Amino acid sequence: MTQKFQSRLAACLVGAALFGAACAVHAEVDVEAAKALARQNNCLKCHAIDKDKDGPSYKSVAEKFKGKAGAEARLIEHIMSGEKAKFPDGHEEEHKIVKTSPAKDMAQIKNLVQWILAQ
Repeated sequence: MTQKFQSRLAACLVGAALFGAACAVHAEVDVEAAKALARQNNCLKCHAIDKDKDGPSYKSVAEKFKGKAGAEARLIEHIMSGEKAKFPDGHEEEHKIVKTSPAKDMAQIKNLVQWILAQ
């Protein structure tokens, strides 16, 4: 095997592994549970999947964070802390804290965030 062929083969194998890992992450998202949690917390009052409302669409959020390290942690912080959210008209309000049952169930929160990031 030539050096060039080995380099291309290695690049293909790395790409395939990364693609497989990305698919595995998205395959683990429980879409129905994420949608149910969003409905229970009235997230869809301000957000929609594919159009902006008072809050950005989930597709916009996913696009903003695509490929960024720490995206999941940042969104978890946003929906769990009650930090200020900016609205299109310029005013700010505390973002509602997502509630789970049992309380502060990180598996449910992570599932919701992963669903949002998968849009």
